[in-house]
Amino acid sequence: MDEELRLDIERFVEENEEAIFRDIARLVAINSVEGVPAPGAPFGEGPAAALRLGLQIARELGLGATDCEGMMGYASLGEGERYLATITHLDVVPTGDGWTEDPFTMREREGYIIGRGVMDDKGPSVLCLYALKYLLERRVPLRYPIRALLGVNEETRMDDVHYYLDNYPAPLFCFSPDANFPLCNGEKGICHGRIVARRPSESIVEIRGGVAANAVPDKAEALVRAGRLSSTERVTAVEAEPGLWKLTASGIGGHASLPEGTVNAVGVLVGYLLDNGVAAGEDEAFLRLLALLHAATDGSAVGAAAADGRFEPLTIVGTVIGMENGRIYQVFDCRYPTTMSGEKLAAILTEKAAGAAEIVIDSDKTPFYMSPDNPAVQVCIRAYNAVTGEDARPYTIGGGTYARQFPNAVSFGPEHPERPQPDFAGPIHGVDEAACKDWFLEALKVYILALLELEKLDFA
Repeated sequence: MDEELRLDIERFVEENEEAIFRDIARLVAINSVEGVPAPGAPFGEGPAAALRLGLQIARELGLGATDCEGMMGYASLGEGERYLATITHLDVVPTGDGWTEDPFTMREREGYIIGRGVMDDKGPSVLCLYALKYLLERRVPLRYPIRALLGVNEETRMDDVHYYLDNYPAPLFCFSPDANFPLCNGEKGICHGRIVARRPSESIVEIRGGVAANAVPDKAEALVRAGRLSSTERVTAVEAEPGLWKLTASGIGGHASLPEGTVNAVGVLVGYLLDNGVAAGEDEAFLRLLALLHAATDGSAVGAAAADGRFEPLTIVGTVIGMENGRIYQVFDCRYPTTMSGEKLAAILTEKAAGAAEIVIDSDKTPFYMSPDNPAVQVCIRAYNAVTGEDARPYTIGGGTYARQFPNAVSFGPEHPERPQPDFAGPIHGVDEAACKDWFLEALKVYILALLELEKLDFA
């Protein structure tokens, strides 16, 4: 990177540091978990409020701001249908229990910011807006207009981006700051489904746990009929009335695509029920099936392990558990390589269930992959290496980002799981979600340089 350019980008980042984290805090203050649809708020008032504020921040920075009928929005530089884009999202997953302080009041500790959405994905959203501010203030000539797309339904169905692409032209190239650095050029297939008990439970009166289909549960509860039960390290047993016990299991939450290091509270609860003989007959057969699901996140316990050499091996996690009409259901999240599919997974689980459960596939998205030799991919990875001094290479992930929805897109930071973090810094989708301030400022430099260099490419 040219030394004069490097110094200029650093000067811009330093001058805007305080405002960047102020604006992240403003967005974090909005509880933008999906809610009840309303006029002008198709995903609930929280996401709508976050979108309004995101567009307001864009205007404050001197950028164009467009509300796409409440389904999405974007900040912009220049006009035209042949444009480049970034895409982030302002909706968040539910907070869950165990936060040390209010999750919607951003706080700082030892160089980190903490709050729901700081990393996923409100912080990166602000970084993209400020990257466009740099191009605006420096009066950079644009071959292609640029949009910073702001989604509000990424965490559930991605109906926002589906609407956008049905009604607006797709960008020539797009990167999504919603993954790990250096650059993700491929995403596993994603299958969400349910394992549903064939008959109503006799011994389990109520059971619930988990907050989202793509999050490892950190808490699960059940009300069961049983004799004497005792508390354990992770399960609290309280007799609500004679012969009726309330069980509360605790775990360590996280993103379902990255289950390593988590402790699934539903799996803990299922194991407790089996160890204490709470269930019998068909109840026991169903719980033993769930125990297999929770026994190994690589799918080996249910016979679904898979790898292809291009992606990391398959992962499968039991997430939300509940009861409907007396029948227990267990939601699962599976991230799979090219050697697996939702249909094949359903067949494997059905055989393993042996009549104890019905397998329902709710959604299935095939793997996405872009060649690392693509010129736009090369531009982005060179920008990252120029700023950091590394010699990094693209990688693939199990997470699902907006990138797979576009014809020409990648995921591009700003997370750094390979870098050590303090114990108080929680993960995305987990308790005390945190982001390192210095790493964010480094990411902003990367995004500015990447956009400058992408403007030089010839897109067909």
